[in-house]
Amino acid sequence: MSNAEASPAAPSLTPATEANVLWFLPTHGDGHYLGTSHGAREVSLGYLRQIAQAADQLGYYGVLIPTGRSCEDSWIVASALAGLTERLRFLVAVRPGLLSPGVAARMTATLDRISNGRALINVVTGGDPEENKGDGFFADHAERYEITREFLDIYTRLLKGEEVTFAGKHLQVEGGKLLYPPVQQPHPPLFFGGSSAPAHEVAARQVQKYLTWGEPPALVAEKIRDLKARAAAVGRELSFGIRLHVIVRDTTAEAWAAADKLISYIDDTTIAEAQKVFARMDSEGQRRMSALHGGRRDKLEVSPNLWAGVGLVRGGAGTALVGDPEIVAERMKEYMALGIDTFVLSGYPHLEEAYRFGEGVLPLLPLASGTGRPKAATNHRGPFGEIIGNAIVPQERQRSAS
Repeated sequence: MSNAEASPAAPSLTPATEANVLWFLPTHGDGHYLGTSHGAREVSLGYLRQIAQAADQLGYYGVLIPTGRSCEDSWIVASALAGLTERLRFLVAVRPGLLSPGVAARMTATLDRISNGRALINVVTGGDPEENKGDGFFADHAERYEITREFLDIYTRLLKGEEVTFAGKHLQVEGGKLLYPPVQQPHPPLFFGGSSAPAHEVAARQVQKYLTWGEPPALVAEKIRDLKARAAAVGRELSFGIRLHVIVRDTTAEAWAAADKLISYIDDTTIAEAQKVFARMDSEGQRRMSALHGGRRDKLEVSPNLWAGVGLVRGGAGTALVGDPEIVAERMKEYMALGIDTFVLSGYPHLEEAYRFGEGVLPLLPLASGTGRPKAATNHRGPFGEIIGNAIVPQERQRSAS
């Protein structure tokens, strides 16, 4: 039975009127091209600091830090950068089954405290089964979601200040407690993604924000309806976000050329090798991502301005919005009309694309109070565009035809 069939009624969609926008810290690598070391960039703490501080200055709500053995540890990176940023929030992963709920609660409270309430939590249940085995975790797909439900029960109760004794099918805790509470009450917001029916059940019952990867709007709408129905059945409501890449240039033609350039070093053998790895995963979300392009280069625009080229060699989020700032903003508003109020974005290289999107698209969006640059106390805070002739402050004007 499909997710849509699981819901007895199809609830109406509630458009989002404002959005928060997060950026991405590429702790698994960065560069100008995919599938090659040519044009690659070393991802050091100094480089991550540049991206985080740029995102902070540009007004992004926060940054997602990925998880897995291909990445630097998200908690350590967030801790290293918290004191080097001012407003930026850090979306870091807890991994039920790889971490005990008590230890995870202490880590969460500590990060929230040292960042003065800037922790966001990404609950990650899925992943590569082969990688999980390497980490000593052998649960199958169904068991992982059972573990997640028990984990979140214990974890959230601890963060709320309860003393917890719990005996479940997979987890057992006796007299668990958290001595130092988080700044955010009752706890930092829980983000969660997953496209299977068990994932939707966890989201409906236990988290605050459901994240989907960047599928075409019609498929996203189908997911949202199912999740809203499941949440309503247990007396809850959810909010919704989406994970996408972006390729923004002055013109849409330039953006499509940049998309082609991004995959210009990928050959068919590299695509086949990557798709073979993705095929061994038991993730419904990954299956849906791979199905958008089928490993083929000739059908990559899967919806207007939604390009699946990234997913040829990258697992997880594999689609990008491609276009000029106005087009990308309009496509984002189409997702907002479905109820998406949070966008988690990235682009290559991540420092440059953070500026392209932040300067070109953010001003075109209806932003929630958490996103956007703080209003200046004065109209002119310093150089904004190079002074003309050492005397004239530059103003907005049309491009010269000459």
